[in-house]
Amino acid sequence: MANILTDLAADIYKAADTVGRELVGFIPSATINADSSERVAKNGVIRAAYTRSATAGDITESMTVPEGTDQTVDNKTMTISKARSVQIPYTGEDMKHLANGAGFETIYGDQLAQAMRTLTNEMETDLGATAYKGASRAIGTAGTTPFASNFNLVASARQIISDNGGVTNDGRLSLVMNSSAGTLMRNLASLNQVNTSGSEALLRQGVLLDLQGVAMRESAQVVKHTKGTGTSYVVNNAATEVIGQTVITLDGGSGTMIAGDCVTFNGDANIYVVQTTLAGGNVVLNAPGLIQAAANDAALTIGNTFTANVMFHQSALELAVRAPAVPGGDDAAIDAMMVQDPHSGLVFEVRVYKGYRKQMIEVAAAWGTKAWKSENMAILLG
Repeated sequence: MANILTDLAADIYKAADTVGRELVGFIPSATINADSSERVAKNGVIRAAYTRSATAGDITESMTVPEGTDQTVDNKTMTISKARSVQIPYTGEDMKHLANGAGFETIYGDQLAQAMRTLTNEMETDLGATAYKGASRAIGTAGTTPFASNFNLVASARQIISDNGGVTNDGRLSLVMNSSAGTLMRNLASLNQVNTSGSEALLRQGVLLDLQGVAMRESAQVVKHTKGTGTSYVVNNAATEVIGQTVITLDGGSGTMIAGDCVTFNGDANIYVVQTTLAGGNVVLNAPGLIQAAANDAALTIGNTFTANVMFHQSALELAVRAPAVPGGDDAAIDAMMVQDPHSGLVFEVRVYKGYRKQMIEVAAAWGTKAWKSENMAILLG
């Protein structure tokens, strides 16, 4: 195999470095996994064990060792769902034409940067959608950008995760918000004043510092969720839907409820996130389910359309990424190179294919996303 990419490696890594500085927040906040994804084909299943809550019992003294209580270990799955590439064709005449202007290497480097930027933004969008649809509950006001006057909602979102029994004290908790929320946070006087914030980084450099043990990050790919059309649904259960229930039987109503919808029940201030589209009269909530029991005939209300800023622990959200597979480890490419973005950790493959008086440069990656633990995730509505 020819080694034609070696001389262009500086352009490739420069491009990766440039794209790594794009406005991405979900990618550096999530777990990036290249190990498990290498073992599975596109649309193949990656499994992870998932333990249920334990049940305690009374201790009864005896000369016989007790059997213990059987426990069920479930599993959750994820897939490598996408294999995507940006293809850049060149003829010999194209290269000669560019050589008379800015130069092939300059344009080539810019095209690589744009290719990686495109794939990065797709991964970021997928992570953003996976994160909010996998969240346990929500806080804030749909349609209203948070942090207009204070940053109290940071503590409120953190409390959701803490009350769920999630991890909040190991430095791996992040809030990923859109630039509108980030701008309002930057304008807060309490964060700009060195005597109250303890640093001039925000005032002088615009750097969002950690707040209350949560890393503040921005993303250009925060998803705007459009609510389902459902209306007038009520709880349909002769007995009360108990705390912890995730499948809620409904009656009456019309229209749809879709994954990511935020719903409330009459008499309960908690905002719950819908896991799957309404089916068979049942709506499924993300774990840990109801925080307060829902009485029979309690009205369900679907919240308004919102911008899905998300707080989550790093272990709760995963991006599995690898190079797209080639048969037997090789195909018609005459050269290939793996490029890892030093900022986000993303891995791209650059391959060169030769044709008749023409060549094609491809930048590619295969990936999948998964929200593993809803208890460690909360939406901050915007």
